[in-house]
This record gives sequence, C-alpha cells and structure tokens, in this order.
Amino acid sequence: MKGLAHGIKPLAYVGQNGLSSTVSQAIDESLATHELIKVKFVDFKEKVQKEKIAAAIEQETASELVGMIGHVAIFYREQQDPERRRIEVPKR
Repeated sequence: MKGLAHGIKPLAYVGQNGLSSTVSQAIDESLATHELIKVKFVDFKEKVQKEKIAAAIEQETASELVGMIGHVAIFYREQQDPERRRIEVPKR
C-alpha cells in the first residue's frame, strides 16, 4: 500500500484547527473516490499529536491507517462497489 501511495499527492490538509468536521467530511469523500489517500499535517510537529488525529480519522471515516511518514499519513478504505474498486488487496 505504501508503494502505491508513493506517487499520490495529499488530498487533505489538517491545519492548526485540527480535525474539523469539514476536513473529516473531505477525507471521507476522498476515500470514497480514491480508496487510498494521503493526509498532510501542516501545523503539527509532535508525533503523538499526529497519531491521535490519525486515530480519529480512522474512527470517523471507517478507514485504516496504512502508514505515517513525516507529516503525511496514508489511509485506505475499500470501495463498497466491487466494480469501482481500484486496488486489489491480497487475502490473508
């Protein structure tokens, strides 16, 4: 997943106001369209703060945190419509 996200630009930015309902809704809509997205943390330097916000994003959008590199977090949520899925996740 991280390899697939390498060339993707962030689709949402979390600034000084943190995770607002507008940002959360934008992330949710981006996941519905793209399945795999990046979210950039603009005003957060502490890793603990970014981890808390990432956990809140996971919970609010029913997505999974794929990884966090620096100030960028990668999230994945499978498309509900099988015909619109872009990413094939291997079964365990």
